[in-house]
Amino acid sequence: MKQSVALAGGIEQLFGTRDENLKLMESVLGVTTMLRDNQLEIEGEADAVERAARIIESYNEMIREGRAFEQAEVKAALRLALAEQDVTLRSVLAPSRPRVFGKKSVTPRSPNQRRYMELMEKYDMVFAIGPGGTGKTYLAVAMAVSALLTKQVNRIILVRPAVEAGERLGFLPGTIQEKVDPYMRPLYDALYDMLDADKLERYLERGIIEVAPLAFMRGRTLNDSFVILDEAQNSTSEQMKMFLTRLGFNSKAVITGDVTQIDLPSERRSGLVDAIDVVGKVEGIATVYFGDRDVVRHSLVQRIIRAYEEFEAKQTPPASPQVSRRVTGTQAGG
Repeated sequence: MKQSVALAGGIEQLFGTRDENLKLMESVLGVTTMLRDNQLEIEGEADAVERAARIIESYNEMIREGRAFEQAEVKAALRLALAEQDVTLRSVLAPSRPRVFGKKSVTPRSPNQRRYMELMEKYDMVFAIGPGGTGKTYLAVAMAVSALLTKQVNRIILVRPAVEAGERLGFLPGTIQEKVDPYMRPLYDALYDMLDADKLERYLERGIIEVAPLAFMRGRTLNDSFVILDEAQNSTSEQMKMFLTRLGFNSKAVITGDVTQIDLPSERRSGLVDAIDVVGKVEGIATVYFGDRDVVRHSLVQRIIRAYEEFEAKQTPPASPQVSRRVTGTQAGG
């Protein structure tokens, strides 16, 4: 089957650098394309040709509406649209619910990332579990910034257990904030990626954005807030229960972690593992499991994660009971 699709001005972003996006579409769908003036001829199996044409026409429509997109977000959206038949470019690039990420455009790069962002909008508590580099923390911070800028919440609270410091925290030089800041650096990095430095500094000074160790959450009730607990695998069961019960009115909580990277003493059970067992199926709570296919760092990172998983699977005795979950996908309580 052969079909021609008229191209709107600005379609170059969809094709990508040296037509890399076009070549990706040809490879995934098994079609061939030929550019003739302002027409793109698509040839292949009927279903594949129709799907490719829908992708092109969807992008055409958004361009005609006056929308403009960065090349990186178009590339990510195209990969997602090719990975799942029910996903359209419009649903990724122009979601029905507006998202404002400050100075950064944020587009999911895998089906799991897309579900993760949708679940953070729909549910008041979301667990995100998987290896590093899958966007768990970055996307949570992005959604928190979006919620703040669109006035869905009044503040953002970012929390991490300062496991490495332990009881030695008091012997470190500087103020308490200076003592714990090194352990919070990944959270600051994500914030600086989303917000201009001046605006972020104002938010931090006024307490609109707060970055703090998990221990600082005790005794508080967090209303009108988007709260993120990062590196949650390093919380104890007692700390996790304390954190989960801090949630107040009109607030959301996102808990991220990697259960294969637990730094607690061997006799302590991870609060993240406990929480999934205890509250994972509670109505109103959703869980997303990421895998190596969701890694958005260098492609070598995917292979490294896979190699470690294969190596550990061959070891005896079996892995610790703490590392009891190894699946990908989405689960939602209720």
